[in-house]
Amino acid sequence: MRLWQLPRVLVIVLVTMLVLAGCQAIPSTLPAAEPRPSAACSWPLNDQTPRVVLVGAVAALEADGFLIRHTDLALGLVSAERTRILPGYGDRYDRWDTRGMFGGISIGGSGGGVSSGVMIGFGGVGSLTRDATQLDRVSLLAGDGEVAVSRDIQVIDWRGDLVEARSASTADFCQRLRGAIESGDVR
Repeated sequence: MRLWQLPRVLVIVLVTMLVLAGCQAIPSTLPAAEPRPSAACSWPLNDQTPRVVLVGAVAALEADGFLIRHTDLALGLVSAERTRILPGYGDRYDRWDTRGMFGGISIGGSGGGVSSGVMIGFGGVGSLTRDATQLDRVSLLAGDGEVAVSRDIQVIDWRGDLVEARSASTADFCQRLRGAIESGDVR
């Protein structure tokens, strides 16, 4: 490179950096729960105290298979979760034809070499041990004259990677929870 070309190259590099720096922008809105929580997930306390609501919520959530993770009477908060295995969910991007259920046979090689082999086994192949786990979390906040419920569901694959996450604050779930809390009828 000649010395007289250096300033022109420097100007081009600087202009390119400025243009590309403009591509990094702050989002106009922050992420929001999708779908939005149902209106049924918030209701007035009426004549109940937050303590009575929390005790009813703990009983209702435990009866529905949730494990209570945290309670705080001063804040009026209950947090619970439950997990379940999703059979057959497996690894959606794993090639199903690379191994069989009881083993596989390999003849041939890569890179011009020749190899052969037989694999026999059961238990560590295919999607039999690669089922995903669904994590269902619920938080209930009772205070300031109102009860608010938030629920989300996450699907985590066998590697521990988050595959799916969504808000699950549906009217059906919140109405069932409210009914169980207010009636004291726990299955």
